[in-house]
Amino acid sequence: MALVDVVFFLLVFFMLVARLDASAPFRVTPPKAVTGTDMPGGGVTVSIAEDGALAVNGQATGADWVEHVRRAALAEDVELVRVNADAATPLRHVLPVFTALEAQGIADVVLVVTPEKGW
Repeated sequence: MALVDVVFFLLVFFMLVARLDASAPFRVTPPKAVTGTDMPGGGVTVSIAEDGALAVNGQATGADWVEHVRRAALAEDVELVRVNADAATPLRHVLPVFTALEAQGIADVVLVVTPEKGW
């Protein structure tokens, strides 16, 4: 087997096992939805844990999470923000995130959900 073939197989292997999206430092199980559309690609991901803890693109943040979103959006040159809230997260932790993003002028915000059935 040629070295090029080995390198190709390694490349394919790592592409298949690598996670291309940022994952939260805590467990997040999105709520189920009856209807919806496929989520657009790219953007910054804000994860919200059941206890209200926040992470931006997989990195835990504190009260300055909005600044982390702004920097990540500028670095990626995107305006889309995905909010990935755990299904058991109380609304009192989720709504302020949307309010803060709107106050910053971020208009493209989507809520990550799991389809209940194939839509």
